[in-house]
Amino acid sequence: MVRPVVRVLLAVPLPVLWGLVAGWWTPRGPGAEGPALVSIGVSLAVGLAAGWLSRSRWAMVAAPVAYAVAVELARIRLRGPSVDRPHLSGFGVVVLLTGRGVHGTLSLLPLLVGAAYGAGIARRSVGGEGRGPVLRWAGRGAVGVLAAVLALVTVGVAVPARTDPIPGGIAELTTVTTAGRDLGLLIRGVEPAAPVLLVVPGPPGGSEIGSVRRHLADLERHFVVATWDRAGAPKSWSAFPPAPTLDGEVADLVAVAEHLRRRFGRDRVHLLAHSGGTIPGLLAVQRRPELFASYVGVGQVVSLREADASQHADTVAWARRTGRADLADRMSAQGPPPYEDIWAYEPLLTNEPAAFDFDRSGNSEGAGGVVENLGVPEYPLLEKAHLLPGFIDGWDALYPRLQGLDFRAEVRRLDVPTYLVDGEHEVPGRLRLLDQWYAQLQAPRKEHVVIPGAGHRSLFQRPGPFVELMTRVRAETEGVPR
Repeated sequence: MVRPVVRVLLAVPLPVLWGLVAGWWTPRGPGAEGPALVSIGVSLAVGLAAGWLSRSRWAMVAAPVAYAVAVELARIRLRGPSVDRPHLSGFGVVVLLTGRGVHGTLSLLPLLVGAAYGAGIARRSVGGEGRGPVLRWAGRGAVGVLAAVLALVTVGVAVPARTDPIPGGIAELTTVTTAGRDLGLLIRGVEPAAPVLLVVPGPPGGSEIGSVRRHLADLERHFVVATWDRAGAPKSWSAFPPAPTLDGEVADLVAVAEHLRRRFGRDRVHLLAHSGGTIPGLLAVQRRPELFASYVGVGQVVSLREADASQHADTVAWARRTGRADLADRMSAQGPPPYEDIWAYEPLLTNEPAAFDFDRSGNSEGAGGVVENLGVPEYPLLEKAHLLPGFIDGWDALYPRLQGLDFRAEVRRLDVPTYLVDGEHEVPGRLRLLDQWYAQLQAPRKEHVVIPGAGHRSLFQRPGPFVELMTRVRAETEGVPR
């Protein structure tokens, strides 16, 4: 007779093998409904097999644990907050829940449910229940609840992204393949023959599809608006390279721009970049000016090192002024940037809305920023969960490596009309640097526009004035009446 412990060990190789495959195939977890459903289905089947082979309820523990260990071993070569050891901070909790937590829900939960049912089927087939009726029904009830949760999760991730149609226009979610990687795009416009506007989101791994849809829909009357998810963002989840580089980001942007030129038969496209997206945006315009009809930089980066050092000093002063002595002491002891990882930058990032707060009355977007804009059909359930880990992984991988950039020395001339936009309440250190760079910049046309009542996300906070500016950009660069 085979001992129970031996039967349990016989069930371990299957989840180990599946864990190794999953860790290689989707190291940061499934990024879209197709891979997510495959993960659920295979995990459920592996769990059923493990439970049936073992005929033991211990398979409910053994199978998920074996799978989890195998996944971690398969992706041990990777680096980033979503795959490194957990970090005890606000960002750390978020990335644990939306990274490993989501991955676990799509794999460990079906493994557990499958193992429970597999063991039950096997035990009943040989007439071995072995528990009293109360415990038996309690166990079945608990597994039934977990199975119902799994069914709800499956239905939730199966709902695909969609975008509302535009009669006579264009409205689609698509991808651009470059260097073997798929980059996601949302393309919308009332008139397919209109000038093309490529929108680049802020941080590495960033997405602004929800923000553009909620606040800048009026742009669709004047442009074909193509909003790009940078590598690692929800619609470009699988495109995140093991070691992101700035040159790779610029190459991605150029590939997207060239795709749009071919797709819509345009000689040039307009480029709108926000915040950290202005780094690859500006360099793409400098290197390939023939691709672009205009450049619009919102919250333009000039020098990350100097801007962050200034912001650090202002944040410490705000903390002391408002009675946050612990925060001020902690940041003072840490010293000013640059830092090596996102955890060190976390106090700057999380306290920026409060340290540089302003009256947002009448603004389209509030202090919540991008998180306020998740409720659009273009983001299905899984992509909503991936928004923050994409940003956190992207920031951690690339931002510390950009500290040597200083556009006052590296970009003194652009060969396309250039429009720079800031909110009236932008972080002061960033505005000072922008003024210095703008004073020396040479371009066929240049203009610096300050939007009243807005901050760093001025294009989403005050979309009315921003859309008016963009219609003027079109008129001045395309010769089209406003």
